[in-house]
Amino acid sequence: MIGAQEGPGWPHYTCTVLLIADPGVPARLAERTPDWLSAELADRRNSPVRWETSVQIESHLRHEQASFAEVIESVAPLERNADVVIYMTDLPRRDGTLPVLAEISAGHRFGLICVAGVGAAFVTSRVRALVLLAVAVVADRPELLPQTAARLPATETCTGVRYFAPRGLRRFRLLAGMVRANRPWRLVVGLSKVLVVALGSGALGLATDTIWRFADTMGPWRMSATTVLSIGAMVTWLILDHELWERPESSAARTRSRLYNIATVITLIIGVVVLHVALFLSMLFTAGILLTPDVFAQAVGHPVSAADYLWLAWLIASIATVGGALGSGLEDDGGVRAAAYGIRQRQRFAE
Repeated sequence: MIGAQEGPGWPHYTCTVLLIADPGVPARLAERTPDWLSAELADRRNSPVRWETSVQIESHLRHEQASFAEVIESVAPLERNADVVIYMTDLPRRDGTLPVLAEISAGHRFGLICVAGVGAAFVTSRVRALVLLAVAVVADRPELLPQTAARLPATETCTGVRYFAPRGLRRFRLLAGMVRANRPWRLVVGLSKVLVVALGSGALGLATDTIWRFADTMGPWRMSATTVLSIGAMVTWLILDHELWERPESSAARTRSRLYNIATVITLIIGVVVLHVALFLSMLFTAGILLTPDVFAQAVGHPVSAADYLWLAWLIASIATVGGALGSGLEDDGGVRAAAYGIRQRQRFAE
């Protein structure tokens, strides 16, 4: 019923919007959209149209190099029982070096939204604005266009309209969106062997009075260098031992591989920093309970304060992080990738 004439006295009719989403982040965003979209469309219109939105979790974009026409062929929107079909993916798409936010074909009643392109902040509101943009273009309802639509550069293609991120930090947004899709803060949860070895290394360090004296004499600069080296060692070990570094097969793939490699490094750094902070807090808590001030003071040769416990926990966390790097060798490649990457990125490796 999209595009039907309306006026007073016309009967109510229903227009349907189908959201198809990749598993993972796009699926979670899509599942939170139907109620909001129906309310948003109803609030913006004084018409007999009633909007209904449904969600399906499917993967159609096998790789980011696929053309928009290939995506349309895979999704087959005209064969779906919906007036507007929108496919949400977390795989990045680019036109040359420019990140693509969305591609819309009114003739196919179809819109493609690239979740990674919106960045890591205000993701829900930005994705919802793109959903509204797709509905407005496909339904030919300019009054539904979101306020942000005017700021999006667009270009006509043979299959529709391509929308880019606003000028400025568009490439940074894409990279941040890719990292967010990997959920780096969950890395430590997925690497159980790393966590066990790291905690064991920390417990051993906490029981060694030589480590106590080291912590007392190192100072902030040496301690900071130790922390950076321990985090760098674990990130490097994970990348090399589990073959997480992409090697381009051609010069054309070099830019794409560089983007994924940078996202991998940032993902691992954030994940290992989270591990380091968790180890620091656990070692600080354990030292506060088990290591009495008298015993600690006798080992270092002077009265101790809370700051001494902080320095000790900091050093032991760095040692435990190095131990965790060695423990990562016990993890299988699939387990590391499951911990480090989102679902669609893991599918890329599987292919």
